[in-house]
Amino acid sequence: MSELDYLRAVVLGVVQGLTEFLPVSSSGHLAIVQRYFALDANSSAMLLFDVLAHFGTLVAVLIVFAASVKRFMVRIIRETRTSWRGRRYAWRIVLLAVVAMIPTTVMGLTLQDTFESAFDKPLWIGTALVVTGILLALTTLLNRPSRGWGRFSFLQAFVVGIAQGCAILPGISRSGATICVASFCGLRRRWAAEFSFLIAVPAIVGATLIKMKDTFELPVEELSAVAWGPVIVGSIVSLIVGAVALLILLDMVRRSKLHYFAIYCWVIGALLLAGVVG
Repeated sequence: MSELDYLRAVVLGVVQGLTEFLPVSSSGHLAIVQRYFALDANSSAMLLFDVLAHFGTLVAVLIVFAASVKRFMVRIIRETRTSWRGRRYAWRIVLLAVVAMIPTTVMGLTLQDTFESAFDKPLWIGTALVVTGILLALTTLLNRPSRGWGRFSFLQAFVVGIAQGCAILPGISRSGATICVASFCGLRRRWAAEFSFLIAVPAIVGATLIKMKDTFELPVEELSAVAWGPVIVGSIVSLIVGAVALLILLDMVRRSKLHYFAIYCWVIGALLLAGVVG
């Protein structure tokens, strides 16, 4: 197995940042790159990289959605007051997010090991990428979604949560699956994207905590032997590239161009299924 040096760390950071938000599956691409570089996904260096990369992903979301988060929190505080007389739509969105997180959490706790075993199975990753491409392509068949939060049901939020849980499988894009499914349920595209990343925050935090637990269980001598420089540099690259990728994704969602990514997913998926890559 190879060591994580600066060049490999930067490449992984770029791949992580781009694919974490663009609907092409970060886990699937990382699995391919790790295999190409002969990196051990369970090594101390890669576990630390995963922790910091997930944290960077969370920071990127908060940076890009800073204004929206601020408005949302202000509205939450106002709706909490007993003097509030309007519709409490912000609290409804919170409840919808909680409902969506139920299947995601259950699937994460029960299927994590099963899904992660697919990291070493190019055929699984290829098939999952083809499925992601199909989801993205189907968005072209949609009439313009117009359903607002008042008509977005808790059952529909639960289904979006299932889609997010399926993204544990390498090759299934989290952002692609959740935005597409929310749009299929009729939610307006901009709100589908915002809801996707609202429920992503606790999912990212949970994944980070799990990775941290795995990291803390490593022997002290292994952690002390880690080359922290490449890990930190790769994580910073991931954060910066991730923020840019998220802005690109939001623009593509607004312009109804998600299906453009379907072709890419199909090409990479076909190459994996044919054994050309991976």
